[in-house]
Amino acid sequence: MIRRISSAYTGGLVGALVDSFNIWMLGKIGFTAFIGVGLRPEFRPAWLYPRLVWGGLWGLLLLLPVMKSRPIQRGMLISLAPTAMVYFVMFPEMGRGTFGLGFGLLTPALVLALNFIWGIVAAYWYEHGR
Repeated sequence: MIRRISSAYTGGLVGALVDSFNIWMLGKIGFTAFIGVGLRPEFRPAWLYPRLVWGGLWGLLLLLPVMKSRPIQRGMLISLAPTAMVYFVMFPEMGRGTFGLGFGLLTPALVLALNFIWGIVAAYWYEHGR
């Protein structure tokens, strides 16, 4: 059981690292500005560390017995939980409204796509790490 918990947490953490790099790089190369999304984070420890911790905690959802034989779909399914938290808690607390529309109209789609990638990476790590 310890190995499963560790693999789930680490999968979520690795997924969060990939997700963080992706959003940072999309901002750095100007893609987010090109699509009208005002997300351009700075790749710094104070920004990255909480994302890694939360990514690991969300990764614990991989311990749930759902879609075990379909890791890609499983990862995408579990990614909906942190996506909802971002849409309905984080963005409103930042003053950017539900779904983060204050960052731009395509923000919800970008967040969903990046979190799908997080979920797929996390599920892949979990499946191959235990």
